[in-house]
Amino acid sequence: MTESQEILKIALVHTEGGKVLSTRSKGKEVYFLPGGKPEGSETELETLVREIREELDVVLDPARCTWIGEFVAPCYGKPVGWMVRMRCYDSDIATKPVASAEIAEVVWLTYSDRPNVSPVDQIIFDWLRNQNLLS
Repeated sequence: MTESQEILKIALVHTEGGKVLSTRSKGKEVYFLPGGKPEGSETELETLVREIREELDVVLDPARCTWIGEFVAPCYGKPVGWMVRMRCYDSDIATKPVASAEIAEVVWLTYSDRPNVSPVDQIIFDWLRNQNLLS
């Protein structure tokens, strides 16, 4: 029996005009919502602010970050049994996101792009669609 492993990620789920902000990392073929794993004793909001600054060159105000929800799915690119727990927030974005660090591409996706995102992002796409936030 394979023991289950879990990865915690903190993500930004930001929609505008029926599209959601997404990224593609260098060397990857699928898109991922921007964000990442906590480092050390970081809080979730500290992780979110750091990751979005590193990946998109956008500075978020933690006081303006809004909890969206938690989503769990099999972890893309890991062996069977690995799961990702994605804790999601939205926030205002004052500047245009640009690809930085390991990010190759910044895109705005619609529901039709669902097959091209990670399994947990597919669940989030379904949720966004049910909330009438994703075209």
